Amino acid sequence: MRIRRTARIISILLLGFFFALPAGSQSKQDKKAEAQLRTVHGSVLDKEENPVGSGIVYLVNSKTQAVRTLYAGDDGAYRFSGLDPNVDYEIHAEREDMTSPTRTISSYDSRRDIEMTLKLSKKKPAH
Repeated sequence: MRIRRTARIISILLLGFFFALPAGSQSKQDKKAEAQLRTVHGSVLDKEENPVGSGIVYLVNSKTQAVRTLYAGDDGAYRFSGLDPNVDYEIHAEREDMTSPTRTISSYDSRRDIEMTLKLSKKKPAH
């Protein structure tokens, strides 16, 4: 009788252990994926290299075409985090009648922390 009880307790403990094991490994995978996410940050500047506050920075996911935007701070600083390392992104800034060239953040660029300066100049008139 005592052996059956001990065997039952061991079975329950082992069963609990095996159910807990996949949950633990899943969270490790999530942490690893999160650790591989990228960040792009930098400054929005005018042609004299002065910070441009309240410039709008556009980040486009080339795979889904989803657009993220934010306003640069008073010091011209911007920051996008949580970027998928397997996706290309396009980034540019605008403010009133000025825009920066569009730059590409390539999935082949293995850096997790990418700094990009976005320099504004007058928009060219459309013909």
